[in-house]
Amino acid sequence: MHLEQLRDYCLSKAATTEGLPFGPDTLVFKAAGKMFAVTGLDEEDLRVNLKCDPEYAIQLREQHEEVKPGWHMNKKHWNTVYIEDGDLSDDFIKELIDHSYDLIIKSLTKKKRAEFGL
Repeated sequence: MHLEQLRDYCLSKAATTEGLPFGPDTLVFKAAGKMFAVTGLDEEDLRVNLKCDPEYAIQLREQHEEVKPGWHMNKKHWNTVYIEDGDLSDDFIKELIDHSYDLIIKSLTKKKRAEFGL
């Protein structure tokens, strides 16, 4: 998976926006205003920070060397997934993005979900 594929997949999610709130080199994807994916724009190796259920995060880190505790994030709730030079399939990376997105959507109030048509 390349940066444009990652970007396109994240933006295909309902109520998703992208922005550069941390500066010109860090792209952030938000669902209904809450972050679910963060990636660098100036790095050689593509990696993405994704929100994750704490127990699942531990399992992923034990099973995949490409999955590490979230860099510059809450290590309990975020993973950094190294995409390039790794053995993770595009489908698996999409599953991890879906998991992150779903956690955000589930955390929204009914009113907020309705506001965004979710």
